[in-house]
Amino acid sequence: MLPILRSVAALRVQVAQWRKDGLRVAFVPTMGALHDGHLSLVKSGLAEADRVVVSIFVNPTQFGPNEDFAAYPRTEQADVAKLAGAGASAAYVPSVEEMYPAGAATTVHVAGVSDGLCGTFRPGHFDGVATVVAKLLNQVQPDVALFGEKDFQQLQVIRRMARDLDLPVAIRGVPTLREADGLAMSSRNAYLSAQERATAPVLHRTLSEVAARLQAGAEAAPVLKDGIAAILAAGFGSVDYLELRSVEDLTPLERLDRPARLIVAARLGKARLIDNIAVNPA
Repeated sequence: MLPILRSVAALRVQVAQWRKDGLRVAFVPTMGALHDGHLSLVKSGLAEADRVVVSIFVNPTQFGPNEDFAAYPRTEQADVAKLAGAGASAAYVPSVEEMYPAGAATTVHVAGVSDGLCGTFRPGHFDGVATVVAKLLNQVQPDVALFGEKDFQQLQVIRRMARDLDLPVAIRGVPTLREADGLAMSSRNAYLSAQERATAPVLHRTLSEVAARLQAGAEAAPVLKDGIAAILAAGFGSVDYLELRSVEDLTPLERLDRPARLIVAARLGKARLIDNIAVNPA
């Protein structure tokens, strides 16, 4: 039976025992509502460490006032069963009060890579992400922590935060797991109606088409404009952004002249879907 740890104290007792036994520890932070993409992170953790801790915590500080914190799916029992089947070693499931005790007054802000993209459309989001991940890394104190590349800006924020704060943990990005039709796996896909689910793969197809034109030497601005038009024509309600950004520091690029990421966020029904793909000069 998978151990469920609900306090920092219980977590540290367990990790200390593993350390005493000379074992390496990997960590996978999640907000629950687990799917195969999350389980691929567990698998990657097992390839790098002897034990894998997975946190399940819907973090209130990374949701805006009009976002889906209350509606976000919470499926602890099913999540724990999936983690046990995937080979996880423990589930860390703290309460909001455990994570943010009364009087908590510290926030972590990562400048630069948090600007633009989701940083513009979700003000304060990355402060919430950086703060909770800093706390989780300090609580677990793993050798390696694994994050999905689907949230690429988030991954870069966490990498910068860990580097700047000299946290003794390796941050690993794990490739996005996709459905057979290309849609990036996401807990928010559950919000899609059947018709919207049929439309959603347009997001990844458009990224691939835009990437091909950029690799052929096209300037970014008109190609990105065409991509946005294609997404809207397919039935998406709006496109928050479709941009070409440098992998290293997420600065906008006018042309594909260095390793980059095409990054998109668009709204379809109740769901806000994000995706990205790597794109490199030909």
